[in-house]
Amino acid sequence: MTKETASISTFVIFCLLMLALGHTTVAQGGGPPKFFDVKTYGAMADGKTDNSMAILKAWNEACEWNGKSRVWIGEGTYMLNSVVLKGPCMGEMAFVIKGVLKAPTDPNLFFTDHWIAFQYVDGLVVKGGGSLDGQGSSAWHFNDCFTNSHCNPLPVTMRFDFVNNARIHHLRSINSKNAHFNIFACNNMNMSHIRISAPQDSPNTDGIKIGSSANIRIKRTVIGTGDDCISMVSGTRQVNVSKVWCGPGHGISVGSLGKSQEEEPVTGITIRNCTLAGTQNGVRIKTWAQSFAGSASDFVFEDIRMDDVNNPIIIDQQYCPVPNCDVNAHDSEVQIRNVTFRNIWGSSTSKVAVNLRCSGIFPCQNIKLMNINLTYTGP
Repeated sequence: MTKETASISTFVIFCLLMLALGHTTVAQGGGPPKFFDVKTYGAMADGKTDNSMAILKAWNEACEWNGKSRVWIGEGTYMLNSVVLKGPCMGEMAFVIKGVLKAPTDPNLFFTDHWIAFQYVDGLVVKGGGSLDGQGSSAWHFNDCFTNSHCNPLPVTMRFDFVNNARIHHLRSINSKNAHFNIFACNNMNMSHIRISAPQDSPNTDGIKIGSSANIRIKRTVIGTGDDCISMVSGTRQVNVSKVWCGPGHGISVGSLGKSQEEEPVTGITIRNCTLAGTQNGVRIKTWAQSFAGSASDFVFEDIRMDDVNNPIIIDQQYCPVPNCDVNAHDSEVQIRNVTFRNIWGSSTSKVAVNLRCSGIFPCQNIKLMNINLTYTGP
């Protein structure tokens, strides 16, 4: 071997070593995630054993891992009592559900505001194609909040509190005891490919409820439940909903607003390319008949199909679903302004397809209706 050939060989080996070292460095920084299988922590997919401690242990260790973490819930049926999964975490977190999680049916275990709660997590992903079975029929008969101001809380199936930059997708939620998903004080969240179902007479089973949150996007989701398919309350800002099927249910609603003092404004809501079928309402803005001050503004409802919907388009500032309330009151102090209803068509089961019941002291401002084509199909 000549000196020149030896020098070239040495240089090639050096380059290969550098490439290998570079590849190792990249793998450490952006390599595959580490899996934390809940069965490793004692979980049993027998549909009977409480797995809350096993899942909590898996979450805590994953949260402390300085890298990408995946809490893995494999196929099978896992019983799970109420659990809170807290951050902040050291790296990206994914909660992957492949099997079925079942909620408790013992009343001693479910009088709380959550079943599965995520708190203070940045960069969360919840996915997997699995199911959340709230077993709501065991609890619905306890729901007497319309007549009892001291009623016991029932758990939301999955809560997100102070969660940012999250993606929730490819999940199914059935028979929640209360709302299916609740989003509070969150920012930048995408929800897609979710299937939500509960009987149409199941009480307070909102599909997705949003409050005090911003930059929320919901798309390609099917919701059939006993209350609002999507509900947006105080402090909801910049929400985009598209390609959602709603029905049965109470429709897609802003509100109710004005029940409490110092409510935050609701603004920047867009509902587009959705279908509502057999729902009690279509697209709705509702404020309490005798309300505190507030504001709701800059909404667009467009390209929406109504299929046998009661009250397809409604602004209701005389909302009063409880006893001892003056249904004839006109003094809602919530100001509604800049609302557009555009390209809405289909069928209505009520003779009044568009009902704008605005406040008597703060009348609605700049309400636009364009290209509305709704046919009455009632008796």
